[in-house]
Amino acid sequence: MAKIGFWNTEPARHSLFEDAQGLFTGTVLAALGVMLLAKAGLMTGGVAGVAFLLHYAFGWSFGLGFFLINLPFYYLAYKRLGRAFTIKTFLAIGLLALLTEYQPRLLEIGHIDPIWAAVLGGLLIGMGMLALFRHRASLGGIGIMALYFQDRFGWRAGLVQLGIDLVILAVSFFVASPFIVLCSVIGALAMNFFIAVNHRTDRYIAI
Repeated sequence: MAKIGFWNTEPARHSLFEDAQGLFTGTVLAALGVMLLAKAGLMTGGVAGVAFLLHYAFGWSFGLGFFLINLPFYYLAYKRLGRAFTIKTFLAIGLLALLTEYQPRLLEIGHIDPIWAAVLGGLLIGMGMLALFRHRASLGGIGIMALYFQDRFGWRAGLVQLGIDLVILAVSFFVASPFIVLCSVIGALAMNFFIAVNHRTDRYIAI
């Protein structure tokens, strides 16, 4: 049993297959969460949230803004978290981009209440990011910085990301209605609380 991970008390390195399924599953969950938020017209946090704010406020291209804002975070990932982390993060981001583009052709949502979209979408993204974190990857941007602060200073990754996301969502009052921002805050709380509670390096020992 210990050979396949059950009741194992020693750190075990993930195999290539385990990393692949973890990246795929985590990214699929995150993409579904993003789809729910988008369907309800909600905002989001992280680098995507900043890119949306720049697009709404100044007319910047979302794709270009997202790419440029992410550049220093990828450098940080490579310098502080390693080449493997950076490569897996690039793969996860690429897969998420494809899924968000083509997923509406595979799944159609007729209606969803904004509050429920915030809770369910936030939890799905949180679950996806947790899977990525446990396979030493992220969805870029703020997630990379949050993981770095956890590794460097012991700060909870979920709480770091929550604080930054709340700042981004506060600025969203200039481009969205108060109700949409409120629902978006609920989504950020659901996502980051889930990560803060479940992403514990002292409990999860695989590497």
